[in-house]
Amino acid sequence: MKSKLSKILYLVIVITIALGYINSTSALLLGFGFTLLFDNPFKTYSHKVISYLLKLSIIGLGFGMLFKDTLQTTKQGFGLTVFSIVLTVTFGVLLAKALKMDLKLGHLITSGTAICGGSAIAAISPIIKAKSSVISIALGIVFLLNSVALFVFPALGHAFNLTQEQFGLWCAIAIHDTSSVVGAALTYGDQALKIATTVKLSRTLWIIPLSIFTMFYFKTKGEKIKIPYFIILFIIAIIINSYQLLPQNITLSIVTIAKRLLVLTLFIVGSTLYIKDLKALGSKPVLLAVSLWIFISVFSLIYILN
Repeated sequence: MKSKLSKILYLVIVITIALGYINSTSALLLGFGFTLLFDNPFKTYSHKVISYLLKLSIIGLGFGMLFKDTLQTTKQGFGLTVFSIVLTVTFGVLLAKALKMDLKLGHLITSGTAICGGSAIAAISPIIKAKSSVISIALGIVFLLNSVALFVFPALGHAFNLTQEQFGLWCAIAIHDTSSVVGAALTYGDQALKIATTVKLSRTLWIIPLSIFTMFYFKTKGEKIKIPYFIILFIIAIIINSYQLLPQNITLSIVTIAKRLLVLTLFIVGSTLYIKDLKALGSKPVLLAVSLWIFISVFSLIYILN
């Protein structure tokens, strides 16, 4: 009976979000609260659904962007992207060794912090042949810090009087996972959302050089590198909007649906966070993750403000 009730309630929440009645921050809290009262009835499918919804949302957001502006934003964020990735990976490798923790776990946490959270972990884990338990810990820490970021970053952005452009760039660099980047930017403003999405996706492409570095660092051979092909569809959507190949009312509707799908994604992310899983993370992985997060957040904020 409880299982049936949880499924009905879960679907009611999903429909309510799809209709646009719940914002991104509330959706994440609602998802986490749901797991405290009920067991996620769709836990088996949740992570796959998160991946698909996030990609669809990002492609949809492309219909609200212009190619010229996107290219300019990518150029502006390029230097900070390169510096932050190189410094974060270097710091992460050294700190993991200093903490004498499992190097594969340390590298997954570092990769997730440096580039794009769960996507980077998913791409790097088969290259280093990481065990499922190690992958779960890395993902758990990243999802936990992502959840914190969704609340902390908009508040800090207002406290530092960051402009839409500054905040969009900052959260794209300093927040791990794309879902929380766009979630935080969504609450800050439309311009912040456009910049955050563009910079974060250009950052995602750095999975490729990071994968090559990982092969050399761990001395592995013959593993396939995962390329985020959905970014091509995002670029096509921007081109379609830039040349007005679709009526404006259609592109606006697509963007609205995309934003609602993002909020839905955050609810599902929240519903995958279990307290028992968070307790099992261990002190060293958490210390590494938090240290890297503080480092990249402070470094990128100083860079942006100067």
